[in-house]
Amino acid sequence: MSERIKIDVHHITRVEGHGDIVVDVVNGELKQCELQVTETPRFFEAMLLERPYAEASFLTSRICGICAVGHATTSLRATEKALGIELSEQTKLLRRLNFLGEILDSHILHAYMLVAPDLLNVGSVFPLAKTAPEVVLRALRMKKLAGEICQAISGRHTHPIAMTVGGFTHFPKTAVLYQLREAIEAIQPDLTATVELYQSLAMPQFERETEYMALRREDTYGFIDGDIVSSDNGRWPVEEYRSVTNEVVRPHSSAKHCSNQRESYMVGALSRFKLNADLLHPQAQAAATALGLTQDCTNPYMNTVAQVVEIVHCIAEAEALLDKLLQMEVVWEEPAQPTRLSGEGVGACEVPRGMLFHHYTINEGKITAANCIIPTNQNVANVEADMRTLVPTLLDLPEPEIAHRLEMLVRAYDPCISCSTHLLDVKFV
Repeated sequence: MSERIKIDVHHITRVEGHGDIVVDVVNGELKQCELQVTETPRFFEAMLLERPYAEASFLTSRICGICAVGHATTSLRATEKALGIELSEQTKLLRRLNFLGEILDSHILHAYMLVAPDLLNVGSVFPLAKTAPEVVLRALRMKKLAGEICQAISGRHTHPIAMTVGGFTHFPKTAVLYQLREAIEAIQPDLTATVELYQSLAMPQFERETEYMALRREDTYGFIDGDIVSSDNGRWPVEEYRSVTNEVVRPHSSAKHCSNQRESYMVGALSRFKLNADLLHPQAQAAATALGLTQDCTNPYMNTVAQVVEIVHCIAEAEALLDKLLQMEVVWEEPAQPTRLSGEGVGACEVPRGMLFHHYTINEGKITAANCIIPTNQNVANVEADMRTLVPTLLDLPEPEIAHRLEMLVRAYDPCISCSTHLLDVKFV
């Protein structure tokens, strides 16, 4: 072991946004260990002020090009709660199917194009296309299906245009739904191959117990609405999100840190699995068993494996939803109307990276206060806690290998760093 180990990763590759890893070890003592989020704050909450409520979902979907459906849906739920809007069953089913499409798209991107290169010993997806073209082609086929689902339901994936407050402005034709149903059947061999691929890959071995947080509903596996639940016990309505997330500013990060019952907590696919595995589709439960994923898992690298399990779930549930929509026949309907024009509402969804909150106050049709808490900034403190535990176990390795292992740890959380920066409270006078 060297007397001095200095790691300075600038910037972390194969993640969305800009973040640095800085580690300083002197004579075996960890002096500094930080995930430095260097993105400029985005100020989306300030952009919403004094805007008509109908514009909120279209604006906030621009927070992210990967989770655009998630932001739009969460924004809509905040607005609809504030204005007392009750959704039709058809709207709920279409939104759910749209959401599954985005979860699929994001998880496939992460598992295949961001994480798999590390596990297959290549630098990125580009050399992977040469060394394992069948893997990349499989990922592209699956991403194509995910994009087609979102396009059919909401006009496009990045960024959805057909979802509106109270419903939709566009509805998929029956023939399109049949095409999606056939595409899901055709993708089954790729789904099986995805599970088999991750059965063959060795994840880094690392365990650290923490608090795991997710939304939970008792009727379905995650994603839209629910209560906040914790692996350390506790259940809270989403309206109490501030008392659970407890955001604080750290000088080295433009993403705030969060904590609940410990110094940090984890959100994302692994947390959802640990807290909602009983609600998974049987095919997904079988995939979890095949992949060796259990509810007592405390290895953050296994978050990607949990995403693969969710890929299986999403395809199985999307198939069932399409059957239901075809049986009931999708019809044109006007969006549900507000019962009031002033109110306050909190929307919460499980986007690919974990719990997302949008909180709006609306006065006579205009937004007068807004707050968004993103899953990546909920994870930042937990990533740092993992790093502090992991680094002492790596000190006998060369510095480049230590840096690579730390980058893999950050990538395992699938961070969307640009989304996470809302550092300042901007007030207009």
